[in-house]
Amino acid sequence: MFLKPFETKQMLEAILGSIDEAIHVVNSEGMTIYYNEVAANNDGTKIADVLGKHVLDVFPSLNKQSSTLLKVLEHGKPIYQQTQTYKNRKGQLIDTVNTTLPIRAGKTIIGAVEIAKDITTVKNLSQALLALQEKVNTDLSKPLPFTGAKYDFNHIITTNTEMLRIKELARKAAKTSSPVLIYGETGTGKELLVQAIHNASSRKDSSFIAQNCASLPASLLESTLFGTKKGSYTGAVDRMGLFELSHKGTLFLDEINTMSLDFQTKLLRIIEDGVIRRVGGMESFLVDVRMVVAMNEHPLTCIEKKQLRSDLYYRLNVFFLEIPPLRKRKDDIVLLARHFVKKFNYSFHKLVVSIDEEVLQILNNHDWPGNVRELEHAIEYAMNVVDGDTIHEEHLPVYLQGKRGSMAKEIPPLSLRMTLEQTEKEMIIRALNECNQNVLHAASQLGIPRQTLQYKMKKHGL
Repeated sequence: MFLKPFETKQMLEAILGSIDEAIHVVNSEGMTIYYNEVAANNDGTKIADVLGKHVLDVFPSLNKQSSTLLKVLEHGKPIYQQTQTYKNRKGQLIDTVNTTLPIRAGKTIIGAVEIAKDITTVKNLSQALLALQEKVNTDLSKPLPFTGAKYDFNHIITTNTEMLRIKELARKAAKTSSPVLIYGETGTGKELLVQAIHNASSRKDSSFIAQNCASLPASLLESTLFGTKKGSYTGAVDRMGLFELSHKGTLFLDEINTMSLDFQTKLLRIIEDGVIRRVGGMESFLVDVRMVVAMNEHPLTCIEKKQLRSDLYYRLNVFFLEIPPLRKRKDDIVLLARHFVKKFNYSFHKLVVSIDEEVLQILNNHDWPGNVRELEHAIEYAMNVVDGDTIHEEHLPVYLQGKRGSMAKEIPPLSLRMTLEQTEKEMIIRALNECNQNVLHAASQLGIPRQTLQYKMKKHGL
């Protein structure tokens, strides 16, 4: 049964209205033909005040040059991830990241759509965190009871020959202030190693600050790292960035390959001369910071993919440490599993004393794409559901059950539909484990929208 045109339109509007991003659509003349509630809330207006009217009539502060919708209509080129800070009609300061795309019918541009993500809350939280860190670190030379790094080399549990070699190299790296570049897959324990280096160094009594570069847009990353000068933009105040807050300490930047190449040039300059300048400021500051960076993709691959500047790589690659994935250190799996049982015994107030041999075989047979983090989450799950003193196969996450190799039970044939559903569920569980239960990152890894993943998680009872 086919839907009638008006039913299709109602369904499309219902779908677009349920999305938590602001959506603004105009026709080829710049007249608004769709404007959702989120967009109206951001702009401090009502849908009826915008719908059917020209963009410049509704937003007189804009012109043909400053309106991204009109610019896309004119040139036909999409504009991706453009940050915008503005005051809406209610006087509220709003920060958004906008993507504006042309709408084509064949080769003819018939309109444009703008999708805006409100990052006001994220920016406010980021600034609040910086303010708190600035307050804690008012006297940067004063030793602090807690510097932000709680792990040392004793927390790196291993008997693997290669991992022991990495630990020994890291101990040597801790004795200098040279930059360190760490490569390892997601979940291998990169930050654990970085914190151990910091706590074994002469900077252990100073600040340790970690920042994932992929978690912030470029505009926020710049102000977060370099700080801001009052008046540099609407709402800006005098605030130290992470480089200043890390003075005499260690700054750990994860996933630096997600930075733009232009921004990497700025980072290279700071590493070279140690001089930073706040966003919008003229005054320069000389900082003494130990730089440690990490990547979950090999740096040479990132250089080939134009995600990492070669000159930045050569400057950072003074001390290179490559953490092997868990599938290449199988001799650590049982050791780590028992370590995590002890850890969760303490935090869950339980007394689990053993792991069944069949469970140990399952753990050894699994490839652990999420590495040590995935193993820890699997044991944590088991410790949540076990009632006795031994972990058995039924206590493991569903996707691990029945993976005993030659000991595996004979599985009855499944229909195509059941096989697809089971495979889908296992892939979702694995992605969530690899992404530390972050739904947005897991959706990106699976190549589906976040809303679709949330629907499928609900369908599978996850």
